[in-house]
Amino acid sequence: MKSLERRNHISFGLGTVGRDMFYAFEANTLLYFLSDVLSLPVWVFAAASMILSVMRIFDAVNDPITGLVIDNIRSPWGKFKPAILVGGIFSAVFAVLLFSGIGNGWMFVVIFGLAYLLWDISYGINDIGYWTLLPVLSTDQKQREKTGAFARICANIGMYIVMVAWQPVTSALGNTPEVWKWCAIVVSGLYLLGLLFPLIGIKEKRVAPEQQESTTIRQMFRALLKNDQLMWTTLAMALFMVGYCTTVNFAIYYMKYLFGNESMYVVLVAVVGVAQLGTLSVYPFVAKRMSRRKMYTMATILVLAGYAVFFIAEISIILIAFGAVLVFVGQAFIQTLMLMFLADTVEYGYWKLGKKNEAITFSVQPLINKIGGAIATGIVSLTLIFSGIKIDGGTVDAIDAGGKLIVKGAMFVIPLIMIVVGYIVYLKKYKISEEFYADILKDIEEREKSEV
Repeated sequence: MKSLERRNHISFGLGTVGRDMFYAFEANTLLYFLSDVLSLPVWVFAAASMILSVMRIFDAVNDPITGLVIDNIRSPWGKFKPAILVGGIFSAVFAVLLFSGIGNGWMFVVIFGLAYLLWDISYGINDIGYWTLLPVLSTDQKQREKTGAFARICANIGMYIVMVAWQPVTSALGNTPEVWKWCAIVVSGLYLLGLLFPLIGIKEKRVAPEQQESTTIRQMFRALLKNDQLMWTTLAMALFMVGYCTTVNFAIYYMKYLFGNESMYVVLVAVVGVAQLGTLSVYPFVAKRMSRRKMYTMATILVLAGYAVFFIAEISIILIAFGAVLVFVGQAFIQTLMLMFLADTVEYGYWKLGKKNEAITFSVQPLINKIGGAIATGIVSLTLIFSGIKIDGGTVDAIDAGGKLIVKGAMFVIPLIMIVVGYIVYLKKYKISEEFYADILKDIEEREKSEV
């Protein structure tokens, strides 16, 4: 690896630590903050939860527009760094507002809804700008896999720092709304500091502003809808993310109401974190010896086996840990593969349509994350109500056998169906194999030479 490649590789990866701490705090604790920290009536909780679902889906539609705007940025700092900086600052501000618990009744719902919408939009700007750097840094699949896997390792470190720490830290400090607001401030500050790595450390290949082509709204739709591989990748990723987010969002409630010991949530997260980090560490080595299709098949089998174990696992923390390792090792492989599939559709779109729209292409990633998170939030929220967990002013201490069955069905059966269907979509529709991708690059190179 050359010096500049190494610098970009390290800077891109390290920048994800703070970003995923920030995102994990919002994605994995906001619903808990609403249900267990704020003493909300059921109707207010239901309204705020519905906002989380509806606003995510509504804002997801804006992500391609955001990608269009980023693709049209003309600045001495390139297209992506301005988006990373501006999106980062505003999303940090609105995140703190989300955890401030301002207002009562309908006033709370309105303020919370506006803050969440603005957080979602601004974080989407940062997210699209950030991940679009990956295909820009290199067109080599192996180099992308190394950089992508390292970035996922760093991202998971950030995510699991928050996942392990939030419950014991907030409990130790009193689990009050004020404590949660200060935790949001600290996490947001670390997020902004972490953005200095890509803003200062990365040096990407840039086209002079006057030489960059503009992209119209019509061309945006063409870049998305005419790129068939992007569309199939989007569908497969969305199905996977619904399953993944649903399982993750249920974890704290599973440990409290099915296993019966909320404090063991930290142990579960630690086990999962070590397993996923280990998986991501060996991903480049596995990728050298196994095709992507075989890796995806292997990962899906692991997920299936893990969910089967998980369905009866509440009788033992050992079984819970074993099932979690199987599920999240498989999911670590799938998440990294999905990132690679998405990156490869950039060159595929350029080859097929004659225009490279990196930001528009990568705008589907936050779109998918938002849709996955929105549907997962809706599933979890309804499950909390129908299983009897959520009551006026808080939650119960225990639920009956029927309630437990509802939780297990929502946490395991629904995600399992989604992940398997996503795998089938990939098998039937995704055609950018390693060999085909090499042919695409060769054809693009020959075409560019003939145009000179």
